[in-house]
Amino acid sequence: MKVEKLVEIMGADFYAGVPDSQLKPLCNYLINTYSINNKNHIIAANEGNATALAAGYHLATGKVGVVYMQNSGEGNVINPLASLLNEKVYGIPTIFVIGWRGEPGVHDEPQHIFQGEVTLKLLEDMGVKYFVIDKETDDKEVANVMEKFRESLSKGKCVAFVVKKGALSYDDNVNYKNDNKLIREEIIKHIVDASDDNPIISTTGKASRELFEIREANNQPHKYDFLTVGSMGHTSSIAMSIAVNKPNKKVWIVDGDGAMLMHMGSLALLGASKQKNIIHIVINNSAHETVGGMPTVAGNVDITGIAKACGYEMVMSIDSYEDLDDALNKVKNEDKLTFIEVKCGIGARENLGRPTTTAMENKEMFMDYLKTID
Repeated sequence: MKVEKLVEIMGADFYAGVPDSQLKPLCNYLINTYSINNKNHIIAANEGNATALAAGYHLATGKVGVVYMQNSGEGNVINPLASLLNEKVYGIPTIFVIGWRGEPGVHDEPQHIFQGEVTLKLLEDMGVKYFVIDKETDDKEVANVMEKFRESLSKGKCVAFVVKKGALSYDDNVNYKNDNKLIREEIIKHIVDASDDNPIISTTGKASRELFEIREANNQPHKYDFLTVGSMGHTSSIAMSIAVNKPNKKVWIVDGDGAMLMHMGSLALLGASKQKNIIHIVINNSAHETVGGMPTVAGNVDITGIAKACGYEMVMSIDSYEDLDDALNKVKNEDKLTFIEVKCGIGARENLGRPTTTAMENKEMFMDYLKTID
């Protein structure tokens, strides 16, 4: 189905969401048509944020907004969906467009499997009527469903289109780039070299895939690394608890700007903790690269200023490999809660692989390693 037709059928002029690879045709269309962060389209920090934006749009205009997201974001919308939008509370109608990762019977990564199994059930439990769009769905079928949805929307209820892999298409491409010169995989190589035998907690997406392949290329064990393949935005919180319980080792965090923005409250918690054995590195390419490169607001936000305000004791911003090495060699010998922003370009190797160990194997190797640390 052409994404332009879906947009025409829904008839909305406000969209907020978090980019998803299966919704890339929609994301590209919205950026080409509206750009971002304006009255028609906002790329949100997380899916709950997008839902609240759609609620505010309805309150201001009386019209129905659209929230788009990967199904992994359903957890972030359950609270506003149940306690704000629901017809037993404010009755704020919203259309959700959800990319269905981990669809049963379709091979996917481990973090998507269970989420894919419960995607439709969560909508049912939340009282959200839904329709699944696949490659065979025609325009008339969607239009007929939308007519039925309008009756629900008029009663203050929410509805959803769940989009299977390859179901949407868009002929125009969007080239996402920035002016930063550093390459994320090279940045992670420098971090691995500096971290010695200390644990690294890496964020979801390509960063963890690159870390895994760097270990393979170096003939190093994977026991030092916890690859946070799901739960975007929670890597630093996982690392914080590890650091508290293993105070005699540096704990390195390899984070991304999109993940950091998604649950930025964790920065305040970390800053207040003054946990001196944490080195928190945010590789900032101002993009949701793993799902296609759509922009985040991190290029327009002083994230080092935020880190300072939250209480990080050493804060720096890096845009060259020389400065990166100097910074890494300095902070590894300091006992201070540290935050390093590394400005990065967009892009990854086309032949970038995925971990060949299972998530459970990764966990068990990592836990066995942590048992050897005081």
